[in-house]
Amino acid sequence: MAKRTVLLQGDEAVVEGVIAAGGRFFAGYPITPASEIAEGLARRLPEVGGKFIQMEDEIAGMACIIGASLCGLKAVTATSGPGFSLKQENLGLAIMVEAPCVIVNVQRVGPSTGLPTSPSQGDMMQARWGTHGDHPSITLVPSSVQESFSLTVQAFNLAEKYRIPVILMLDEIVGHMREKIELPDYDQLEVVNRKKPARPHEDFYPYPETEDLIPPMPDYGSGYRYHTTGLYHDKTGFPMGPGPAASRLLDRLMEKIEKNLADIILYDQDISADDQIVVVAYGSTVRSVIRAVKEARQQGIKAGWLNLKTVWPFPDQLIKDLAARVNTLIMPELNRGQIIGELERNSCGKCRVIGVNKYDGTLIKPEEILARIKEVV
Repeated sequence: MAKRTVLLQGDEAVVEGVIAAGGRFFAGYPITPASEIAEGLARRLPEVGGKFIQMEDEIAGMACIIGASLCGLKAVTATSGPGFSLKQENLGLAIMVEAPCVIVNVQRVGPSTGLPTSPSQGDMMQARWGTHGDHPSITLVPSSVQESFSLTVQAFNLAEKYRIPVILMLDEIVGHMREKIELPDYDQLEVVNRKKPARPHEDFYPYPETEDLIPPMPDYGSGYRYHTTGLYHDKTGFPMGPGPAASRLLDRLMEKIEKNLADIILYDQDISADDQIVVVAYGSTVRSVIRAVKEARQQGIKAGWLNLKTVWPFPDQLIKDLAARVNTLIMPELNRGQIIGELERNSCGKCRVIGVNKYDGTLIKPEEILARIKEVV
């Protein structure tokens, strides 16, 4: 496939990202504003030998992609807020059995049915803490149609590399807006596939503690004895009781992410050495932030911007370093304040942390951010 320029919705760009990354299985249930992902994959997957299944509900959709992943397919599901809530229990199962897969959440205003056609960023903390118990999380957040494509590919790559479900969080603005983007030659993309076992069948354990903390993963049915369970388990995959080995399992699940932050944490920035105000944002609000900072600079204000493409794991050290050299961090969010808590935690009182919040189903405009920048000069 040659490089080409196309006009796509964010949801449609996700579809192309799935295909480009080698995604070959979708299971899910239609829901506004994510239904275009299911509709697009229903068309595109059969064209590349993939499978599409509309499930009876969101719980089954999540369970089904875990099964597909264990059988060797790169699998994805897509939903919005109410469906994301229903997926949480099986998301925990995917984390425990280390099944690589991708969950797309195109956020809308909640709770409950809320404003189903309006934008929100109200599920950001749920992406980190939605399933119960301590657990790792990788969550990517595109701010444009182009990033919707590229971060979908990256989500699959990270899922396969670290054997973990990866969450891709669009909001309705990004999901439904159309932009001209460039689709690369898919054959030239960097595509990561899961590590396979090198040992003979009789010498194989499904969950050994390897040097990189990521066990090799055979496909079900390929001759390897392979047991999975949501219970704490030993290297055989069978359940074990409480004790040091149980805590070591959870430590390994966490450490395989914590020891690879430089590979996982993605961001863009435009920050000068003398900037005293930095606006930190993610998702659709990044677009208003870039415009607002540009206008602030034209008025002589020393301001910069930071676009968080990876929200979880949170870039703690990046924010600590920023807080130590600027006067103010401003965070606009389409919620009452969620990720701003991470800024406050990491700033350690070294600078002001101020929010710009809207949760009425409308977007945050550049002039609203510019006004807040002027207030703190």
